[in-house]
Amino acid sequence: MDIAENVSLKDMNTFGIESNARYLIRISNVDQLLELIKSEVFKHNKHLVLGGGSNVLFTEDYPGLVIKNQIKGIEIVSEDDQNVMIQVGAGENWHQLVLHAVENGWGGIENMSLIPGTVGAAPMQNIGAYGVEIKDVFVKLDAVAYETGELVSFSKSECNFGYRQSIFKLSHKDQYFITSVALKLSKKPVVNTSYGAIRQMLEGNGVVKPTIKDVSDAVIAIRQSKLPDPAEIGNAGSFFKNPTISTEQFELLKVKHPKIVGYPNDQGVKVPAGWLIEHAGWKGRTFGDIGVHKNQALVLVNYGNGGGAALWQLSEDIRKSVYEKYGIDLEREVNIV
Repeated sequence: MDIAENVSLKDMNTFGIESNARYLIRISNVDQLLELIKSEVFKHNKHLVLGGGSNVLFTEDYPGLVIKNQIKGIEIVSEDDQNVMIQVGAGENWHQLVLHAVENGWGGIENMSLIPGTVGAAPMQNIGAYGVEIKDVFVKLDAVAYETGELVSFSKSECNFGYRQSIFKLSHKDQYFITSVALKLSKKPVVNTSYGAIRQMLEGNGVVKPTIKDVSDAVIAIRQSKLPDPAEIGNAGSFFKNPTISTEQFELLKVKHPKIVGYPNDQGVKVPAGWLIEHAGWKGRTFGDIGVHKNQALVLVNYGNGGGAALWQLSEDIRKSVYEKYGIDLEREVNIV
């Protein structure tokens, strides 16, 4: 078992934050994981699982054990004329999985093209974009319980999916290591172009009867136009969740802020966090090596040698500013370590 000591995590997080881990191990199969959880290093240190490092902000060195999930593989479990069920290693790159599905004509996840991170992190967060969430195609996931070493499965209902939420961020946090995820995709997909941005992109490209590849290409183009490439500017995509407020609160806000944007849902009205941040005056502002992206106020960025603690403080200042202006408390989507 190869456990490294005092390892830089700068290349393992998309913010590009310089942080060191006391210990680090790369796990590529379940047997390695089972051996690890019996080890003294695991038993006597707190631990953190890293996938693509796309949803984490390191504010200091990590004093424990970082476990890099590198379990790979895409396998067809079952299929018929209508659907295919695939089981995917948790360490697979999410976007590469989407491209693989599109190439094979399997529909259901094309709207989630270019979302950073790994497959194992996707159900933890219940990732979603442009009207689609992973719960829409999710069948089950397999995981190892740290306490017992037992391999267990969780069905869709057992994961208790919510908006960017699951039991793995709540009651089951830090109790399981996700090893694989099973998804049910359609061989005869019906594309989802409910979002105006996708329709506009398709119309602009002259696409009348879009395929899943057309939708995927449109989503990629939209995201690339709005979001910075982490390889060029350190970021973790959307830093905050879009808040949902009561219809009554929204109507009161409209009186004071007539141009405020909102979208009714089952819980009330969803208000775009990016709109709130932009209209609170933060879009495009820089503070040394960190700032708020010029094209998308929802994205905090590290322009070079910015620190995690400074980015956290910036997020705190933004939260305070938005609350003071709109009475809405923004919740971070990024995990703070």
